[in-house]
Amino acid sequence: MPDPADLLTASKIAVQLSVSDAKVKKAIAAIGLKPAAKKGACSYYAKGDVGKIKKALAAG
Repeated sequence: MPDPADLLTASKIAVQLSVSDAKVKKAIAAIGLKPAAKKGACSYYAKGDVGKIKKALAAG
């Protein structure tokens, strides 16, 4: 499992990219990105995935 300090929720990614949570979640679904970790209902993504999500948002 990745270092917890390197994990971000969709909401934190949205804040980082200055877009809505819904847009980030839609981009994640569109590219079929799997979470690096899950805790209960929360999905956590690696910092390295932010670039993939940003690219999907630009293409979308």
